[in-house]
Amino acid sequence: MTTAHAQEATGDTAAAARARGATVWLTGLPSSGKTTLALALAGRLRAEGHEVEVLDGDEIRSYLSRGLGFTREDRHTNVTRIGFVAELLASHGVKVLVPVIAPYADSRAAVRARHTARGTELLEVHVATPVELCSARDVKGLYARQAAGEISGLTGVDDPYEAPEHPELRIRTQGRSVAASAAELYTFLTERGLA
Repeated sequence: MTTAHAQEATGDTAAAARARGATVWLTGLPSSGKTTLALALAGRLRAEGHEVEVLDGDEIRSYLSRGLGFTREDRHTNVTRIGFVAELLASHGVKVLVPVIAPYADSRAAVRARHTARGTELLEVHVATPVELCSARDVKGLYARQAAGEISGLTGVDDPYEAPEHPELRIRTQGRSVAASAAELYTFLTERGLA
C-alpha cells in the first residue's frame, strides 16, 4: 500500500469512527469521577470532529425527571428516561456520554436491552472508585450531609449500589490522574472503532 493509500485508509477509518454513534454509560458511586471523565473525553472527541452529547444526571433530573424522588422505582424511571434519550441520540450518530450512577443492575440491563433492540451500541464503563475516596472528594457535600444525618438514601452508603459484574471497561481511579483515566477511556473507544 502506498503512503497516499495508507493515509486515505486512515482517513476513511477516522471518518467512519466519527459517524458511528454509541452510548457510553459511566456508572459509579457519587463523586467517583464519572462527570469529570465524561467532560474530559467529550472535549477530546469534539476536537476530533465527533458529535458528542453529555447527559449529566443532575441536569436531566432538573428537566426530564423533575418531581422524581430517590425510591428504587423513581431511580429506575430516571435511568429509563435517560437511556431512551441516549439511545435516540446514539442511533443518529452521536457519541452519548452518560455519567449517571444508575445503581441497580436491572435498570442498566433494561437500558441495554432497548439499545440492542434498536441496533445501537451501549458500552458500560464502571468508574470503580472506593467509597472512602468518594467521601474524601465529596464534590457535592452529600457524604458530609449523610454523616450529619441531614439526608439518607445515599448510594453506596445507606442505599444499595450494584456494581457491574461484567462492564465493557472498569476504570480504577484511585491513585491516578484524571488525564490517565480519560486516556484509558479514549484508548478503549479507539479499540472499539469509536474514536
